[in-house]
Parts: sequence; structure tokens; C-alpha cells
Amino acid sequence: MVTISLCMIVKNEEDVLARCLETVKDIVDEINIVDTGSTDRTVEIAKEYTDRVYFFEWTGNFADARNESFRHATKDYIFYIDADDVLLEEDQKKLKELKESLDPSVDSVSMFYDAGTDEYGNVTLRYRRNRLVKRARNFLWKGDCHNYLEVYGKIINSDIAIKHKKISHSTGRNLNIYQTKIDRGDIFSARDYFYYGNELRENGHYEKAIESYDQNLSIKEGWIEDKVYACINKADCYRFLGDLDNELKSLFQSFVYSKTPRPEACSRIGYNFQRKREYKNAIYWYSIAAQSEADTNQWSFTYPAYYTWYPHLQMCVCYYNLGDFQNSYEHNEKAYSYRPNDERILHNKKLLEDKLNINSKNPT
Repeated sequence: MVTISLCMIVKNEEDVLARCLETVKDIVDEINIVDTGSTDRTVEIAKEYTDRVYFFEWTGNFADARNESFRHATKDYIFYIDADDVLLEEDQKKLKELKESLDPSVDSVSMFYDAGTDEYGNVTLRYRRNRLVKRARNFLWKGDCHNYLEVYGKIINSDIAIKHKKISHSTGRNLNIYQTKIDRGDIFSARDYFYYGNELRENGHYEKAIESYDQNLSIKEGWIEDKVYACINKADCYRFLGDLDNELKSLFQSFVYSKTPRPEACSRIGYNFQRKREYKNAIYWYSIAAQSEADTNQWSFTYPAYYTWYPHLQMCVCYYNLGDFQNSYEHNEKAYSYRPNDERILHNKKLLEDKLNINSKNPT
């Protein structure tokens, strides 16, 4: 059986650190925690779980801190999570089984990162990460902000999921890191432009975000999946700006890179037509989205809502506006199976089941 070093970087995580460590402390063989400048009880809490607590002066670069945490590992494999992550009971069991059965020739094991979950337990954002890596390979983290672990060799995919359960969000922190890169005169890679665009979009700077996404697309190099989402995220910016024509163009542009339509794009195309009251066109694109299936080996972002409950809820509305109440009801029932207490879906359910009132109200 292999041994595992848990390596973490923390700063002011007193609200979540214990919750995180409770889910992994009985699985790993060693806990290494690198503090980058906490002013709360984080260090005190960390010392309740391990005597391997270290201090590292923050350089403004996440890769520096993560590499420092890896430097303290002494076991066969390194496992990393953030303080606001947890492993649910089922995934704890899977990790224990993996530890007992892992072939030592494996260089890395990827796991799902469930970065978002709704109130009904549905995953809202999922992607893969190299999560358990062989220490002897000395893999390094790269990148200032949205960093990545540069891994190669024998990599296997597991179905273990790490759940992200953030309590608060550091508004503007990542934008400041990118601004520092700009002020230094750093040359941005395609990846930098993509993630800078994401930060700009999330902070409401839509015009600048569009420029950054276009910079990503203008560079031939770069991960094709980033380019797919550069188009989709650029479309969101145009939608927020009220430019439906360029939103639609950007969504169709994503097909150049994805080759086959992604549900994240198809549902957005459907909504574009729906807002223009072109309900049949909207239904066509929602139907494509709803027929999509999850690719468990996909490494890029996936947003399950766009091929599960969301297109069915929107088709309920579209069919209602076309006067096809039977199809409207059936699609609302499919949405209901994912979100049984959603007030919009319950409203539609009552409306469509009440034949006498069916023409006096509108679905939400």
C-alpha cells in the first residue's frame, strides 16, 4: 500500500480548515500545512491536526506557495486540497480503496473537482485535476494565479470527487495579481488571457473581458478547451451588454473549436432565440442540449445544469407559449426530477395541472 502526504497552503481559514481536515485526516499518512500569513486562528487549528506546520512569506504567486508545500512532503504520493474543500463519506471510502490498490508505477491520479453544488445536491461546475501525484517525480506548479500542476507520465482517471464548499469569496484578489503582471510588463500566454478574461467578466468588466478572450483566440497556441469557453464566456459578456447578435455569433464560434455542439453553448443559443420569441428555434437548441451526456473523462469545465434540468425548464416555457401544454408539462416534470422544491418549477406544475386556470397565468 502506498503512503500519502497531504500538502496544503492556507491563509485565514479558521472557519473551514477543521471541516476540511476532518474528512481526510484518517486517510493520509502525513499532513503538511504551509501558512502564508494568517492573522486569525488558522495556525492554531492546523496544529491540532499536525506538528508539520510551516510558514512562507506570500510572494503574490500561488505556484510559489504550492511548490513550497510540496517540498515538505516525505511520503510516496502527494495529495492536495484547499481549506474550503471536503471529501464526502463516499469519496473518503473511494480514496482509501485507491490508496490500498494503487499501482506504484502510476505517476498521477486525476479526480473530479466539484467546484459548485446547488441546494438540491446537483453539481453545477465540474472538471478534472491531477490530484494525487508521485512525489519522486518532483512535479511543479506553474502560473501566478490560476495555476496548474505540470504533470506527465502514467496518468489514470478516478471517479473520486473533491467538493468545494466556499463560505466567502475574495473579490478582486485575482484581478490584482493580473494587474501586477501587466504592470511588470509580463508577456501573457493564451492561458493567461483566458483566465484574465474570466476574472474581468466575474467582476463586471465585460468590454475588457471580451478583449482578453479575443486575445486568447488570436493566439494559435493554447488548450483548445480554453478556446471553446473563451467563445462561450465572451457570449455571456455580450449578453450582459445587451448585444444579442454578437452573443449568438460568439456561441456559434465555439463550434469551430469544440467540433460538436456543447450543451453549455446550445442552451445559451436556445435562450437567445427564446428572448426573441422564436420558440421553435429555441426548442431545437434546448433539445440538443438535453440529449447530451456527461463525458466522465473530460478535463475541461462542465456545467451539468445545461444538459439536465435547465433546458427542460426552458422548453416548458417555450411549449407553453406555443400552446402545447402537454409537452410543456412533460418537460417541467423532467426539470422537477432534478429540483423538486424549485418555486418556478412548482408554480409551473400547479399551473399546468390546473386545467381551469391554464390560460390565466404564465409560467415563470
